[in-house]
Amino acid sequence: MSIVNDASLSPKPPAQSLPLLAVDDAAHTIAWRDGVAISAARFLADVRKLAALLPTAPAAVNLCEDRYAFLVAFCALVLRGQINLLPSSRAPQAVDDAMAAHPGCYALGEQALDPAPEGYLRLPSLDGSTSAAWDVPAIPAAQIVAINYTSGSTGMPKANAKTWAQFSASTGGNLRMYREQVGARFTVVATVPPQHMYGLEMSILLPLFDAVAVHAGRPFFPLDVARALSEVPVPRVLVTTPVHLRALVESGVVLPELAAIVSATAPMPPDLATAAERSFGAPLREVFGSTETCVLATRRASLDEAWALYDGIELQPQPDGTVVQAPQLDVPMTLADIVALEDGGRRFRLRGRHADMLEIAGKRASLGDLTRRLLAIPGVRDGVVLQLDDADPIGVRRIAALAVAPGMDEHVILDQLRQAIDPVFLPRPLRLVDVLPRNETGKLPRAALLALLGH
Repeated sequence: MSIVNDASLSPKPPAQSLPLLAVDDAAHTIAWRDGVAISAARFLADVRKLAALLPTAPAAVNLCEDRYAFLVAFCALVLRGQINLLPSSRAPQAVDDAMAAHPGCYALGEQALDPAPEGYLRLPSLDGSTSAAWDVPAIPAAQIVAINYTSGSTGMPKANAKTWAQFSASTGGNLRMYREQVGARFTVVATVPPQHMYGLEMSILLPLFDAVAVHAGRPFFPLDVARALSEVPVPRVLVTTPVHLRALVESGVVLPELAAIVSATAPMPPDLATAAERSFGAPLREVFGSTETCVLATRRASLDEAWALYDGIELQPQPDGTVVQAPQLDVPMTLADIVALEDGGRRFRLRGRHADMLEIAGKRASLGDLTRRLLAIPGVRDGVVLQLDDADPIGVRRIAALAVAPGMDEHVILDQLRQAIDPVFLPRPLRLVDVLPRNETGKLPRAALLALLGH
């Protein structure tokens, strides 16, 4: 999802403060790490221990991969009044770019990195004593606690600042969705990185704002996911992506009992949603949002194409996008997505993105629809259709495609596409590749796609 304007970088500061941790039970399990339950009291002790060791600085790049370490570092920075810088990737260039944009910042993480970013601080062991009195600190609601970066799937990554109040409001919507699905208490196992907004919302913020626990790991392979789920109690929620979910379904792995599966970062094919629900015996909820707006809506992709808006969200369709009003937004923002409202504005269907709309020789199509038709061809395991930057002599920008289709020929794929779409939208070139350059959340950075196409 892309955004036309970026008003969230100038938040209106609320007056009140909010607790760093919403639970009032020191014994509540906030995380599971290596099979051990970590209490809220130990968590706060670890946060205070790390906060006391942090250097004076305006911000730090949080590079922790262990989810509990990330959670402790995130809150320690918040406690010190420092901003969590969360680039879309832990690649050295992305980290360097984030640090260059914030002079005087540093980086921290739990791993020994080589090479390490300049001023890298490695976290001490997280074994906080719980002997201190139970005292939850308050955080100014207007404090900017994180700057997240978009994935770059539509261009260069963009920075988006979030306050503690904005995260409180957005997490409230996610918690209401979960309560309707699985109840008030549950444990999350996530395959997505905590630095990404989706991972942050669904595996880091939830334990801070309600009685939710999170598994510290980030399992990748199917057997690792099954093992991580077996290490936490029921009810369990798996937070993942369509790419990870397809691998789980195709592996035939048997997963421990699930209360729900949550997916985002890419459209969920209905057939995959149905297969996942059948394989794992749990409803699959897809969530709709962006780095700029946080999650706005949800749907059960196996049953419904329409999205149900969270409480307090209002959409106003425009000719070139959609204006969003939400509790977590201080001013309305304009999405580049085109929507059609239903149910008096409480539900909507996506009609494409303004930036994805194509008009060639008086005919119209969308890149999203062309990609769906490419993926519908038997034998195509993954693919994407995009429009190149350069125009031909008459001003038309060419359409190209990349496909993962083992054993198939490019001409066969084009012949089948020709039966499904207007010839003016046939991708040329269409190139077969072994794998698409998806990032940690399954998104496709535009720069990486263009590089594969030689642009």
